Amino acid sequence: MNEPGDQIVPHWNEARAALLRADPVLAGLIRAAGATILQPRNDAFYSLSRSIVAQQISVHAAEAVWQRLLRAIGDVTPGAVCNQTEDAMRACGLSRRKASYLVNLAEHFRDRALGGNPWHRMDDEQVIETLVEIKGIGRWTAEMFLIFHLLRPDVLPVTDIGIQKAVARHYNGGERLAPEEM
Repeated sequence: MNEPGDQIVPHWNEARAALLRADPVLAGLIRAAGATILQPRNDAFYSLSRSIVAQQISVHAAEAVWQRLLRAIGDVTPGAVCNQTEDAMRACGLSRRKASYLVNLAEHFRDRALGGNPWHRMDDEQVIETLVEIKGIGRWTAEMFLIFHLLRPDVLPVTDIGIQKAVARHYNGGERLAPEEM
């Protein structure tokens, strides 16, 4: 069955079929979710910015903050972020720390030529190592980048609270596992 995301993520249907065969729990969840697609998030800076905004808050809260940021600055580019004051970004709902992380990320992209597409030449750990050198980006954010920007197929962000809760609920009788056990 061809799904809308086939052209965007070639491995999507293959991975979905493999999970349906290999894991009865995931098979049930996949069937319940219905047809889904994974589309890449715009450019690297945009994707990382969105992940920084989403750090340690709910999906709903992150979306609200992101929409306010978009209304305030328009296109999320390194130049647009560097031109914002901390107060303007805080008025969008960002903490002082997240505002500084966004500015730091923007400066890295502007000054260190992280734009373009060096990421596709790197393996997962090289991408993570490069990104965690940037203040405000930890392993979780780097893993979100691998999943949602680079569309890498074999990434399991075991420190993600949503993943931990889902594994506990569906695999471990409601008890959370330590990340290294997942």
